[in-house]
Formats: sequence, C-alpha cells, structure tokens
Amino acid sequence: MPSMILRETRIVTTVNNGFSSVLPVITLAAPSADVNLAFGQLGSGYRQCSPAGRKSLRRQRRVSSHLRVGAIMSKRYALALAAALAVLVASRAVGATTWQSLAGAQSFDEAIQVEAFLPNELWVHVGDSITWTFPADEVHTVTFLKPGQVRPSNGAGCPGTTPDQSNFDGSACVNSGSLLEGRTYTVNFPTGGNFKVVCLVHANMTGAIHVLEQSEALPYQQTFYDDQAYTQRAGLLKDGAIQLGLLRARAQQNPGYQVNAGSGEIVATGGGSHTVSVYRFTPESIVVNVGDTVEWTNLDPVTAHTVTFGTEPSGPLQPPSAGVTADSDGARHAMFASPTDSLHSGFLVAAPQDRIGLAQANLAVARFRVTFTTPGTFDYICALHDEVGMTGQVIVHQARR
Repeated sequence: MPSMILRETRIVTTVNNGFSSVLPVITLAAPSADVNLAFGQLGSGYRQCSPAGRKSLRRQRRVSSHLRVGAIMSKRYALALAAALAVLVASRAVGATTWQSLAGAQSFDEAIQVEAFLPNELWVHVGDSITWTFPADEVHTVTFLKPGQVRPSNGAGCPGTTPDQSNFDGSACVNSGSLLEGRTYTVNFPTGGNFKVVCLVHANMTGAIHVLEQSEALPYQQTFYDDQAYTQRAGLLKDGAIQLGLLRARAQQNPGYQVNAGSGEIVATGGGSHTVSVYRFTPESIVVNVGDTVEWTNLDPVTAHTVTFGTEPSGPLQPPSAGVTADSDGARHAMFASPTDSLHSGFLVAAPQDRIGLAQANLAVARFRVTFTTPGTFDYICALHDEVGMTGQVIVHQARR
C-alpha cells in the first residue's frame, strides 16, 4: 500500500456575524511533500537575556530545519485520521475564532529587526484565541502581565513560562518564553476586557487586545489585520533600511575613528509601540594606526549592544572587562594590546525614558572607546546579536615615522 503524508493547510471561512476565521483543512499529499507549520509571513529587557541562551535557541531552530516535518503513514490510516481531525476542527470552530498575528519580523539578511507585534491591536470575542507566529531569528516573548505587575526580567519570566493554549483573564500572568523563527504561541481569552501584551526582551514592543462580549459586533476581519501587519512590517523595514543606508553612506564620506554600534527608532500606534533596529556596525571594518582610539556609539533608543573582542563572557549580566575605565565624559575606555586577548564593553544602551512621578533616569552609557597599542587585525562581535550578522573588524597598522 503506498505511503502518504498528512498535510495541514488553512482556509478562511465565514463564521460568527459574517467575520472570517482561519481553519485548518487536512489533505493527503505525496511523500515528497512536507508540512510547513509556520504561518505565512504576510509578504515576506536585553540586559537580563543571556547571549548563550539566545544562541542555543537559534541553534535549536536551525537544527529543526524551520520546523519542516513529515508524517508518513498508510493510506487507510491517513484517511481515517484526516476525517477525525476534520470533524474535531469543525466542531471547535463553530463557537470560537482563532486570530493570527506576528511577533517580530526581519529583513532578508537579518540586518533589520522589527521588534513589534504585527498588528499590535486586535478586537476579538470572549472565547476566541490569538496565535502569534515568530518569523525572525531575534528572540521575542508573548507576555500578558497582571494589571499593575512589576515588569520582570526576561530570564525570570512572569515568573517562568506558561504552556501553549493558556487562558488569560487578568488574574495570572501568561508568558510564552523566548521563541524564535518557526514557533507559534496561542493565548485563549475566556473573559472580556482590555489587555496589554508585551515582549519581555524588548521594552517598547507592546500591544493591546480588546476582548468583547459575543453580543458585540467586531469591527474588523482577519483580512484587515493581515493588511495592517503587512503595511506595518513593510514600513518598519523600510525605515530600518533607510537608516542603515544613511549610516553606511556617512561612514564612506567621513572615514575616521568612529563606529555606529546599531541604531533604531520607536513608532507609536493606537495600541502601543513598535521598534525597528539596525543590527550592524557601520562601518563594519575600519583601518587605523597604532596609538589611535576607535569610538563606538549605540544610536538605538531601546536595544542594547556590546563590543566584544575574543572570548565572549558568560552569564546574563556581562559587566565590562577588568581594566575598562570611565573617561571624564562617562564613556568607557580600554587599552588593547593583542588580537589574541579578550575585551568586553559591557552593555551599551540608551537611558530609559523619564516618566512623570518617577525618579529621573541616570545618563546612558552608550559609548565605548578602545586605544590600540599594537598592530594586527582585531575581530569583534556584538555578544547579543552576532548570530544575525552583527560583527566588525579593526585593522591596526604600524604608524609611519
């Protein structure tokens, strides 16, 4: 008897007041087919997050080959299972809708990272669910905190993580944990209310979920949210690409001893805020002489970066290396003698935004200077984002006499 593969696809059907719902449909395919579990990509806290943990998550995602799986079985068994699943899915879809959203996005080369829920505002009914799909190599969380709860660190969770398909009614926090490309996380909403969704890794990645009673009409269909996600994603990626292009052009026109260690912007919406970040050093390679000092500045308003030579330090906090001092203007400074040595800037990050009624935030430490005392080629990385290509190089020549 020939082998078959069970395939799940999705179609939009009309349920509940004429609004659309995304339903899975089970079909059979040839053995060469596969099941792509990732939702369509719509047209396409850092300080507590251990870089080693982030790298481990990325490796797991790559090993899984983007979650492509195939379940081979006999034709008779596949038909029976498909029929049973179809009945089960149909029965669940009658009274509830599962809506779709994205958690993050990225450019093809991963240089531009969109730290946003796309879209970040949805209206749903009591009993409905929302599935967030993670299409990027940068980690994000889907987290609902209790009203008034102090924002926890990414490592601690809210605390910990909660299973997929968790219910959120405001009485206890729900947290997906840090997820990467190809993963999904679904939250059910059994009671009405207006709820804030956040990413514990990115402070300005927020959104709003409005849960209405069944008697109230919903203002939008899934197609509207798909369009919103596509438009917002495209706009943010465009902004990031413009920033990267300008930074590279300025570096070419004004070569010197300054390197931009990332950049970004925050965009406000009716439901919360988006962030787009450039995960690149510009210029990526710089040539200086012995005795020169190179200065790195993080221009991102939210996201932290590091300048790390040699062995990457362990642990989530990653303080600066021994021997790193502070200049009179507050910038960190180090003397560096050998390409085989290690040197770590610590986190370079903008100060948090001041808020009325709270103590004024301290000045940021977003600048790092290194004076090179010997010739050689010095390769370095951002310890948080090297696996999405944030690396650089300093070539030091012997000064001419």
